[in-house]
Amino acid sequence: MNKFNMACIIDDDPAFTFLTKEIMEMTDFCTDLLVYKNGQEAISGLTEIIKSGEILPDLILLDLNMPIMNGWEFLDEFADTLNERDITIFIVTSSVNPTDYEKANNYQNVTDYIAKPVTEESLLEITKRIS
Repeated sequence: MNKFNMACIIDDDPAFTFLTKEIMEMTDFCTDLLVYKNGQEAISGLTEIIKSGEILPDLILLDLNMPIMNGWEFLDEFADTLNERDITIFIVTSSVNPTDYEKANNYQNVTDYIAKPVTEESLLEITKRIS
């Protein structure tokens, strides 16, 4: 499996975040990991990273249903402020709504839509798709 320099999880569910981090560590998925609890926190954090000249994540795993700023709102803000950055986004959610899947296809940086939970196999598939 190819290893990412930095990945980012944007999700308000601490259990999902904990388990995904564990699987990422077991599979040596990435060197560094950022975690944000909602879209607003992520936009603010990523904007600060840009301002400081630090390295942005290669990959974002984005939940759709979050408080403060949900995944769709994050994607809209991302398109307005950070879209020129080369960051691959995978939507990772429990939503099985076909409308969500279709809507995700309208965003340039969204590579795919993955159902929760994240598994070793889904992380392997992500690396294959991006490599």
